Amino acid sequence: MRRLKTYSAESGYVYQYFYEGHRPFGEAPDAGREFVFRISADRKQWRPVSVFVADEAIHAWESAHQRQLSSTECYAVAKMALFQAFDERATPVQMSSGVRVRRADAEGILETLDL
Repeated sequence: MRRLKTYSAESGYVYQYFYEGHRPFGEAPDAGREFVFRISADRKQWRPVSVFVADEAIHAWESAHQRQLSSTECYAVAKMALFQAFDERATPVQMSSGVRVRRADAEGILETLDL
């Protein structure tokens, strides 16, 4: 069962979202995991938003810290990247383009999560 969650963004919008799931995307060297969310800023119009977490970003962190991230920790990276996009993008229309998590993004998010 999906759970409706809410996020109050710095942009002034209050977003509702569901986590839909994840799947692999791309081919090396641009491969990774696509985390799919369904979002709304008005509870009337819902749209899918994908957060693409590059394998290279995760592998770089894992090599530097000599441990593997769990699937829950990878999901946390995607969710925090979604929140950053909510905060940084001025309007909900700008959320229609996917969110890409690169190496520096992942490192910053994982530091924020104190991992």
